[in-house]
Amino acid sequence: MGIEDVPTASRSPWQNPYIERLIETVRRDCLDHVIVLDGPHLNRVLTDCVAYYNESRTHLGLEKKCPMPRSVEPPEIGPIRKSRILGGLHHRYFREAA
Repeated sequence: MGIEDVPTASRSPWQNPYIERLIETVRRDCLDHVIVLDGPHLNRVLTDCVAYYNESRTHLGLEKKCPMPRSVEPPEIGPIRKSRILGGLHHRYFREAA
């Protein structure tokens, strides 16, 4: 296929801006607000962070949509409820079925 591995230099974030942006987002949205206790706790926090990032958080590059599309809920279904994400650090709002 002609694909070659090109290693990046140490301490050179400009050589791989996509992963640097991802690391910045994970730190800012999740890890800066949580005290990680051990490896399994870190794994759970990162799993919740990735789920929030892909399923609930809006992205400007996607016209304020989520990477994983979800159905639009009609306004007359029921009352608005919220679910806590990452222990209440973030919230997702949805309509409860009547």
